Amino acid sequence: MSRRVFLSAVCLAAVVALGGGCALKPSAPLPAAETGAMTQVPASALEGFVQPAEGLHAGGRIHATDLPALSAANVRHVIDLTPDEETPDFDEAAAVRAAGLRYDNLPISGPDDLTVANVIAFDRLLEGREGTTLVHCASGNRVGALAALRAAWLHGADDQSAVEEGRRWGLRGLEGEVRKRLDRQRCLALAADADAQARCGTGS
Repeated sequence: MSRRVFLSAVCLAAVVALGGGCALKPSAPLPAAETGAMTQVPASALEGFVQPAEGLHAGGRIHATDLPALSAANVRHVIDLTPDEETPDFDEAAAVRAAGLRYDNLPISGPDDLTVANVIAFDRLLEGREGTTLVHCASGNRVGALAALRAAWLHGADDQSAVEEGRRWGLRGLEGEVRKRLDRQRCLALAADADAQARCGTGS
């Protein structure tokens, strides 16, 4: 089956999940800025984070004490992929906003949240980012997982290219879960009937 049909199936899943439409470009390559080698950010406030695209840094957890330095390093927008309960003693939303930065939260607790709907939400946050942006979870692993699925489902990357893209963003321990979801979406796209879809397994 063609890539166009496969991506159309992903779009259909997103329509069901979100109640709206989506426009995919089956043959479109990843944006040029997101295909280069992952580089370390030289600013001391961003040491330990990676720069998968111009003006975009990705990595692990931040703390209130990091915010003055992040602001001084020209970070203007923080996208947090962690649920509030992971840091009960730190109100990140309030702290980031008090520092004068934009804050958005897309809580990804684990593999069960690696859904088409959340990948689309992640893509929209990245498309709407304002200024230099830091996107993080606890270690960067969840960031990388969403980036890999975004590359495959929304930008038409093949599975291996998508996984490599995710690694550039921090994908490590969730790689197996990412591959399972990529396999399942392909299975669903090829399924001829409900029985065949049921044999595709769970996930995504």
